[in-house]
Amino acid sequence: MLAKAPVAGRVKTRLTPAATPEGAAGIAAAALLDTLEAATAVPGARVVVALEGDPRLAERADEVVDALAGTVVVPQRGHTLGARITAAHEDVAAAYPGAATVQLGMDTPQVDAGLLGDALDLVDGGGADAALGLALDGGWWALALADPRRAAVIAAVPTSRDDTGPRTLATLRAGHAGLDPARVLELPTLSDVDTPGDAVTVADLVPSGRFARAVADQLLTPRSSSAPRRLPVPGGLPR
Repeated sequence: MLAKAPVAGRVKTRLTPAATPEGAAGIAAAALLDTLEAATAVPGARVVVALEGDPRLAERADEVVDALAGTVVVPQRGHTLGARITAAHEDVAAAYPGAATVQLGMDTPQVDAGLLGDALDLVDGGGADAALGLALDGGWWALALADPRRAAVIAAVPTSRDDTGPRTLATLRAGHAGLDPARVLELPTLSDVDTPGDAVTVADLVPSGRFARAVADQLLTPRSSSAPRRLPVPGGLPR
């Protein structure tokens, strides 16, 4: 799992000014906590978190530190997102030789252990070399690999574009060693959380989670009696 410590002003800045920087970081903290809970509930899986930043400075710091204590935390390495993804997979491959992986971030708090377990099963004895979960905004939310070292093939794919997901899938299917195009599958497409509208949409999918409660507190409650904040709703797991 790639994650940032949910520090005000450093994460989910696109949720401002609808939320304060502290409120946006609180939403990010809730997303991280829900995602970690789902990941640690996958039977037989170890959770490795490639982390950027100091969780002791985060919103909900005590909860975040406690949740991370149940995982293996390694620092993120690299100057680009592609390099950080590659480095995280290299670290897992070195620590757990022969392990299959599912890499995700903290932008899809609607995931559950069943979905993550199914993704891991595809590449851990299920016959797939890789599987990619596309995101509705054109990116991707999860990458499952039978051999995590194969993540290096996507290091140069441009990120934060509306075609990043399709380009990543095409690269995985381009015939690289260890990646048979016919054995590169797709995971379910999910909405990730970038904007206030995204946050409201995803919160509605998991109304009982920490994320939904944080969104309700920070985005759906009034700043004052005259200024409502309600927003419109738009149409790393090695085994």
